[in-house]
Amino acid sequence: MSSEAHGIPAAGGPVRVLYFAGSGRSGSTVINSILGQVDGAFAAGELRYLWQRGVAENRLCGCGTPFADCALWRQVMDEVRAGVSLLDAAGVGSRLLSRLRMARVPAMLARRALGRRAVPAHPDDVAVGRLYAALAHVSGARVIVDSSKLPPYALLLSGLPGVELHVLQVVRDSRATAFSWRRRKQARDYAEGDGLMPQQPLWKSSLLWLVWNSLTVLLWHRDREHYVRLRYEDFVRAPRESMERVVRMVGLDPATLPFESPTSVRLEPTHSVAGNPSRHRVGSVELRPDHEWLQAMPRRQRVLVTTLTAPALRAFRYPLLPGGRP
Repeated sequence: MSSEAHGIPAAGGPVRVLYFAGSGRSGSTVINSILGQVDGAFAAGELRYLWQRGVAENRLCGCGTPFADCALWRQVMDEVRAGVSLLDAAGVGSRLLSRLRMARVPAMLARRALGRRAVPAHPDDVAVGRLYAALAHVSGARVIVDSSKLPPYALLLSGLPGVELHVLQVVRDSRATAFSWRRRKQARDYAEGDGLMPQQPLWKSSLLWLVWNSLTVLLWHRDREHYVRLRYEDFVRAPRESMERVVRMVGLDPATLPFESPTSVRLEPTHSVAGNPSRHRVGSVELRPDHEWLQAMPRRQRVLVTTLTAPALRAFRYPLLPGGRP
């Protein structure tokens, strides 16, 4: 199938996508916001949720306006609809959930090993492809930053003609992410009223952390030109150096990173379509380590998460017995 069939003009070259892969609550939201300040980058947030949370539910854009009222997203979606007859946005979202389920991963890996497209082609791919093309066209960005994190969705994107995929794996200590998933957080996604972000039991967040991070390594760690791994702990220890490494991978200018000091950035609003509520943070932001879990996470919970994720903890250079209260 040609690039034009996916709504991506071949003459204009591929759309370069910097895709965050891994698990949730890894610190990717602030990294997405920082990258969104770089000349030539557009921080889109978690684009796999656009169809449901943006188009169907009209949640808030990162700029603070409802999705349907955001001038940029209106123009983007007009371009998407121009090439897709009878666009069923909610249907695209629900079908993506079905196509990218964890149970389908073994079949994806088998097809990939045979040199076939990992995620089988589907009529919805026309809309997905046009979305990235429209974003690049409307924003003028050379790089679309997509913090969707789900590895199967990255596999889908890698199979679309006209998409040049670069993968940033953001990893955080599994016990820190599990602790974060247990926190009560306001979603800040709606113009009127609000709800809480979903919480996950320890066993689920641990297994998702293990599976998605291990799968990301399996799929991309050998591709040194299009893959980089960044531990959240290393990022907050040396944020400028960490971001320069990522920006160079996608061919952008590190001099345009928004650092005010070695550990602080100035953030302007982005048009991120979904993600952690911290995507709405603007102004001067100090980048500090978050060690609350070391003191506040009960020992039994830490032992459970450590046991479930031990093999990958060691692979990512995390101690099985971290410091702090035992």
